[in-house]
Amino acid sequence: MSVNIDDLQFDEKGLIPAIIQDAATYEVLTLAYMNKESLQKTIKSGETWFFSRSRQELWHKGETSGHTQKVVNIKYDCDQDALVVLVKPAGPACHLGTTSCFEQSLYGEPTEILPYVILHKLEEIIAEREVNRPEGAYTTYLFEKGVDKILKKVGEEAAEVIIAAKNGDKDELQWESADLLYHLLVLLREQKVELADVLGVLAKRHEEKSKQ
Repeated sequence: MSVNIDDLQFDEKGLIPAIIQDAATYEVLTLAYMNKESLQKTIKSGETWFFSRSRQELWHKGETSGHTQKVVNIKYDCDQDALVVLVKPAGPACHLGTTSCFEQSLYGEPTEILPYVILHKLEEIIAEREVNRPEGAYTTYLFEKGVDKILKKVGEEAAEVIIAAKNGDKDELQWESADLLYHLLVLLREQKVELADVLGVLAKRHEEKSKQ
């Protein structure tokens, strides 16, 4: 069932909670509130707008910090009284400078980084290395040597993966596969291709196959 803004269940103050989630990692970034006007501005601009309950005014995320959030998708729950907003963040979500406002644990042990999240974080580090070129960093070395060196390393690591598999060495296969993924991410960055674009191709293929 599809609804429009007027169908959503805003509370007595005209607000609806919005859970902001990273579209790539699905990490929860923050919880904010929207009224109809801020939701309309969010949809029109393609970036998150919220309503500040303390200041009683609209605010555009990243207007002063530059840490905007590009909206990928907005979902509503079964009761139509809460939103999940998937975004591509241009920086930390929290005013304290952390990626997420939910950095502290009230109960239980801190969770490990999910497997797919580490790929996203590694992609971010590689991008930072390309821009800042810190001295002594291996990634800096690869970017300075250029695409031919990067391609050579991708080929070498692919060969190492094949050898490890032929030898039936699972530990070596894991190690070499990790090296291959890293160098592939460096190549994608050098070619200005995002990992999300590659995963999008896989998703499209899966969708096409499921329809057959």
